[in-house]
Amino acid sequence: MKFASFHASLVATALLAATWLTAPAAAQTQPQAAAQARPTAPAPAAVLPAPATAATAAQPSATAAPSTAAATAAMPTAASPMAAAPMAAMPSAPATEAAIAPASEPAPKAGIAPAMKELSPWVMFMSADVIVKAVMIGLAFASLVTWTVFIAKSIELSIASTRLRSALKRIAEARSLAEAQMALGTKQGILPSFLSAALREARMSAGLSSDGGIKERAASSFAEIVRAEARRIRVGMGVLATIGSTSPFVGLFGTVWGIMNSFIGISKSQTTNLAVVAPGIAEALLATAIGLVAAIPAVIIYNHFSRVTKGYLELVSRASGAAARLLSRDLDRSHGSAHSHAAE
Repeated sequence: MKFASFHASLVATALLAATWLTAPAAAQTQPQAAAQARPTAPAPAAVLPAPATAATAAQPSATAAPSTAAATAAMPTAASPMAAAPMAAMPSAPATEAAIAPASEPAPKAGIAPAMKELSPWVMFMSADVIVKAVMIGLAFASLVTWTVFIAKSIELSIASTRLRSALKRIAEARSLAEAQMALGTKQGILPSFLSAALREARMSAGLSSDGGIKERAASSFAEIVRAEARRIRVGMGVLATIGSTSPFVGLFGTVWGIMNSFIGISKSQTTNLAVVAPGIAEALLATAIGLVAAIPAVIIYNHFSRVTKGYLELVSRASGAAARLLSRDLDRSHGSAHSHAAE
């Protein structure tokens, strides 16, 4: 009976030892499989079989105590891989998020056109070709000359017209060339020139009986003075005509040259991207724009001065007629006095 009881205890102890030896291997295999399936989920801790503890408490023999102590000593060894498995699995979650985060950002698309640079007039001028720059500078200078002529001729015509009208009013009541000269004084102008020419011709033709010849020669002198005054008053208008007629074509030359350079740049870059094509064409068109800016005011100012000059030359013709009438009166008066002396 005792032998049977001892044999049963020995069998129970062997079973208990086999159970404790197989439990750590199973517990270590389960966390590894869970870690491979879900990297971010911690592996559940293995639960020790309760029947083993109950079997240990049921054994009254001395052999069961060492077996229980051995199994208890083996528990930390089996638990350490189970605790290390979740710890090894936890860092995988941030690493996975770090690997996924850059992938969520949109990757830069290839072939996107570069941003176009600012196309202000100054930037286009500074980026233009040397010849296009020279064309632009020449057209800008022509525009400056146009406005300079406009200001200068406006002042000149205004002053000349005012003086001539005032002189005509002063000699309106004069009865002879001498009175007219006294009324004008020593002032310089177109009307004093007519009076001086008439007096000079009358003095040089003294003693001649032909009044018609004197008037004809005086009229010839007046015509020369009128032509000289017309040439003087039209100074600068030829420049306006030249600028108005040639500036568009000069600007067109700059445009053609700039577009030619743009096509050369397109062929070198082997692209028709707007960012590559637009700046060169814009620079070329700027030359045409400056040409029009120089030409349009020049044509308008030229037409304006043509009308104003025509009005001024009409005043000059009036002054010539006034001097001719005074000369005729003097001639008639001299002939009348000669006839009276002859009658006496």
